[in-house]
Amino acid sequence: LSPQPLRQQPLTLGLSGGDSRWTGGGEPQEKLGKLQYSLDYDFQNGQLVVGIIQAADLPALDIGGTSDPYVKVFLLPEKKKKYETKVHRKTLNPTFNESFTFKIPYAELGGKTLVMAVYDFDRFSKHDAIGELRVPMSTVDLAHLIEEWRDLQSAEKEEQEKLGDVCFSLRYVPTAGKLTVIVLEAKNLKKMDVGGLSDPYVKIHLMQGGKRLKKKKTTIKKNTLNPYYNESFSFEVPFEQIQKVQVVLTVLDYDKLGKNEAIGKVFVGCNATGTELRHWSDMLANPRRPIAQKPCF
Repeated sequence: LSPQPLRQQPLTLGLSGGDSRWTGGGEPQEKLGKLQYSLDYDFQNGQLVVGIIQAADLPALDIGGTSDPYVKVFLLPEKKKKYETKVHRKTLNPTFNESFTFKIPYAELGGKTLVMAVYDFDRFSKHDAIGELRVPMSTVDLAHLIEEWRDLQSAEKEEQEKLGDVCFSLRYVPTAGKLTVIVLEAKNLKKMDVGGLSDPYVKIHLMQGGKRLKKKKTTIKKNTLNPYYNESFSFEVPFEQIQKVQVVLTVLDYDKLGKNEAIGKVFVGCNATGTELRHWSDMLANPRRPIAQKPCF
């Protein structure tokens, strides 16, 4: 058989943020556990205080039969201020006892919806949404302190925030057991710095079974949202392992003083879906040839 022609036109894939998974609708409502929260409005200072007290009977999303839950709290529609509780390790009944304050005039509160979304933290991949509560503030009597338990509902799919595109090629040589990732460029990255630019670099992780096997990274490109890299990285992956590994490319904004912030990430390899899976399959179907695609975050 003659090899398939190399795809010349890179496809566009999305860079996704760290928390874009969701538990979709369509199936019968499964038990997602419940959340106890409190609401208190400080009329004098124009502040809504949201208390995240505890959760109970959460579903186990990790292999060990537990989860690592935390809660995100924000107001729709603007989502300007997003708070997160601490992560509680290996528990389905976490006690948070944390409170978060939104400064908002009472007259504007009626048009808002409070979202409390429970996530399962994962160090190595996207965080899974366990479930959420949505409270339209127009339905709440804030004349007195509210404290209640409510059953979590399936999380609505968040509108994907556009984080940019990353273009890279994959090449696998079965006889040598060598996987090569060439990071070509990134485009239209999300602005992360005060000046409206970023200092982006790309980190490449080779993973298997949730474990990080190898880590490499590109150089840092200063003050740009459209960095050009053309940098090559090779990993030793025996032929019998290639169907079991995953490659994670994370684009980060370098910060000299603080923590380097992740702009978005792309997953290819086992457990990938959609265009990312096609990219990996094309690579395997065309041994020794570099296959380029342009995933979006």
